[in-house]
This record gives sequence, C-alpha cells and structure tokens, in this order.
Amino acid sequence: MLQDILPVQIFGFLLTFARIGAMVMVSPALGETSIPPRVRLAAALGLSLVIFPVVRGTLPALPGQPLMLAGLITGEILVGVFIGLAARLIMSGLHVAGTVIAFQSGLAAAQGFDPSQGTQSALVGSFMTLLGVTLVFVADLHHLLIAAMADSYTLFPPGQAIPLGDFATIVTHTVSASFLLGIQISAPFLVYGLVFYIGLGLLARLMPQLQVFFIAMPLNIGLAFVLLLILIPALMTWFMDYFTQALSVFIL
Repeated sequence: MLQDILPVQIFGFLLTFARIGAMVMVSPALGETSIPPRVRLAAALGLSLVIFPVVRGTLPALPGQPLMLAGLITGEILVGVFIGLAARLIMSGLHVAGTVIAFQSGLAAAQGFDPSQGTQSALVGSFMTLLGVTLVFVADLHHLLIAAMADSYTLFPPGQAIPLGDFATIVTHTVSASFLLGIQISAPFLVYGLVFYIGLGLLARLMPQLQVFFIAMPLNIGLAFVLLLILIPALMTWFMDYFTQALSVFIL
C-alpha cells in the first residue's frame, strides 16, 4: 500500500511546489533579491508543505506519460510566475513615485542599487520600495500573498487550460493601475516642483544679478525633504490600501 500511495503524494507535492516556488521566487517581500536563495527556497518548501494538504483534492491524477507530467509542471510554473509578477507590478508603483519625486527634488543624479528592481535607480525610489517592503511585513500584508497562493488553486485549477486572455487583461490593468498609483503618490511633489520653478523664474527675471542656481539647488532639496517628511505617512497608507485591494483579486 505504501508503494502505491507514496509516488502519488510525491507527485502532488512536486506539483504544489512548482506553483508555490515560482510565486515565491518572483513575488515582492518574500522573493526579494536581497534575500539569500537558500532562504527563499526554504520558504517555498515550507509553504508547499503547509498548502499541499489543503489543495490535495484539487490536484489531478498522476499522468501516465512523461510529456503529460512535463506539461502539468510547466503550466503550474506559468500560473505561479503570473501571480507573483502581478504582485510585483503592484510594488512598481512605489518605484515610479520615487523616481518622479527624485526628479522634482533635484536628486535624480543620486543613484543607488535598488534590491526590488535589481538595478540602479534614484535613491528616493530605492527608499520608497524598501519602505514599502518593510511595511508589507509590519502590517502582515504578506499573509495576503500566502492566501493568494492557496486560493489560486480554486481560481486556476491544475491540469486545466491556462486562461491566457484573462492573464493578459489582469497584467494590463495592473500595469496601468500601478503607474497611476505612482503618479498619484508623487502628485504633491509635481505641484511643488511647478510652483518652485515658476517662482525661481520670476525671481531670475526680477533680479538678473542673483545667482539663482546656487540658491535653488540647496533650497529645492531641503524643501523636498521637509515635504516628504510631512507626507510620507499618508502616502504609504495609500499604498498599503491599494496593495490590499489589488491582491484581493486573487483571494476568494
């Protein structure tokens, strides 16, 4: 009896790990590049062990052909990557907001490595994304990612055809909504930059002998820091509300 049951259980766990592991490796918070790969692998294995007994009834039977097995695993990986990338696109709104704020505050030339993006970006953008990841854990919003992993087996049952049309629609909507979120978060700094540079232009016309550049740069950076200090609680609260609402699409 054990020889008949064990391969089926191993197949079910492998199928679960293919989806959960793909989601963990590309999702925000849990799959950041700053986290060592072994830690991410251990988290994926642990989540798979927890979720497998819950979703065991939705898993298909063990196929008889290797090609069918490869097709099932490939489909699970694609579903996991899709949900993980959708969650990461939500975080990209903070990167857009930080980049716009950096340009408006005169800090666009100050570049640093952004762990969330895996490349060089403005320091303000790196700060915003790092703060967003921290708040996701502090507010226990990573539980939404785990709930999305479990509920994905109801939304996208294993062994069935992948709804590529629905995937494309969700990705398109997520990209546009994340870009809109970034512009909305940085809107106060857009207004600030417009008013500040108009004032400098008027000052330069009224006092041509004044060295506007040497006054503008320190004043621009200082006022932008003060404005960011005042607005950062409201901006990050707005982001967390949007993060919760966007992930609710994948939660039943």
